[in-house]
Amino acid sequence: MSHIVNISQLRAKLGPRQRILGMDPGTKTIGLALSDLTLTIATPLEIIRRTKFKTDVARLREIVEQEDIGGFVIGWPVNMDGSEGPRCQSTRAFSNNLAAAFDLPHVLWDERLSTAAVERTLIEADSSRKRRKQVIDKMAAAYILQGALHAI
Repeated sequence: MSHIVNISQLRAKLGPRQRILGMDPGTKTIGLALSDLTLTIATPLEIIRRTKFKTDVARLREIVEQEDIGGFVIGWPVNMDGSEGPRCQSTRAFSNNLAAAFDLPHVLWDERLSTAAVERTLIEADSSRKRRKQVIDKMAAAYILQGALHAI
């Protein structure tokens, strides 16, 4: 069963005072961001270094329970022309695996240019290349989640 919902449906599926977890899944990492209780502000949370999906889910489960997560926003890596490429296939597989692991709704949110926008901001803030590498995935997750929160 799919747990994918439209962004306009997500708020109604959340319990009172539940947060949303934003995710930027990549091949090596999953950037995570957390909404505030009012679903207004996204804050970078952490980066999971991907290993086995079971291990990744165990960390996600800890966060879901600790932060009272009621739904997910997952970065959807469509091509610039709006078409779906191989990265969308892997994200869809990730989404399906999440649906099997968690009984929570999730939204696939267009992430075009999110990493580029975050990197530009970090460069303008004079962050070192090493520092950018350490934070870019969780900052991209926050950028993705913030866009979704504006649409809720």
